[in-house]
Amino acid sequence: MWNYKTPGIPDEFFERTENVPITKEEVRVVQISKARLCPGYTVYDIGCGSGSISIEAAIQVESGKVIAIDYDPNAIELTKRNVEKFGLTNISVILGNAKEKISELEQADVIFIGGTGGDTEDIVKICQDKLKSGGRIVIGVILIETLYSVLQIIEKLKFNSVDLTQITISKSRKTSTGTMMLARNPVTIISATKI
Repeated sequence: MWNYKTPGIPDEFFERTENVPITKEEVRVVQISKARLCPGYTVYDIGCGSGSISIEAAIQVESGKVIAIDYDPNAIELTKRNVEKFGLTNISVILGNAKEKISELEQADVIFIGGTGGDTEDIVKICQDKLKSGGRIVIGVILIETLYSVLQIIEKLKFNSVDLTQITISKSRKTSTGTMMLARNPVTIISATKI
């Protein structure tokens, strides 16, 4: 299916549905690089959506494991289909509210936070306690208000090496007269290391 070690699995390789979001290929590549994954790591993917981050992370951590969490049954079903499609055995998929489920999990080396239904700030606070010292947190945000609130929390908690990267991707589309570039929504990626 994907015979490469490098991240960046094309979006069309994933099972997709209209009502479940996917972290786009180019954004996923940057998020994976900001996580600084190593074999053997334990990773959370909170708000896993289609499972694209979970899949990419599982390939990188090899003997480690990925725990994918989402409160949407449609997202969980889609993530399970993608896990099966890629033949990965190191991903556990959990249906439920991340604010409740995280406390039941072992400590993580890396935590990705995606779609949270507006609970990003609370989830970051909870994740700080579940992240090992030296662990990385990577948060993808679209809304300016979410970016502002998450930055305030990150600054108050025990994180350093805080980095913001905004990505604006344009993809080509053939037209009857040539090729045009269509812009996608910008995504800001916040990454930091727990002290």
